[in-house]
Amino acid sequence: MFAKESGLLQGTVELLILKALSWGPIHGYGIASWIESATDDVLSVEEGSLYPALYRMARKGWIKAQWGVTENNRRAKYYHLTAEGRRQFRDQTTGWQRFAGAVTQAITTRAIPSWAK
Repeated sequence: MFAKESGLLQGTVELLILKALSWGPIHGYGIASWIESATDDVLSVEEGSLYPALYRMARKGWIKAQWGVTENNRRAKYYHLTAEGRRQFRDQTTGWQRFAGAVTQAITTRAIPSWAK
């Protein structure tokens, strides 16, 4: 079984971040909170994974950041998608859906392999 504390694959974290940013600019804490909420607390992204992913994505040109003020009147970096980030989100979503479908197909198959008979 997958524990909430299990590490997420790097590409999965990036895809979840891209999805969060697809609705508009948000700060890091907001991204992490959205991921937990959207997955009914099954997945969580700790700071040690979130911020390196954000920096990596900024270096790739998928996102940009600018300073702003939160609803609690605190200074925070707000991240938003670039045109390349929107393209990556579309491409990675398609890839993820193919991957998830293939894994689902494999683990739900009832066909017994010839070597197992």
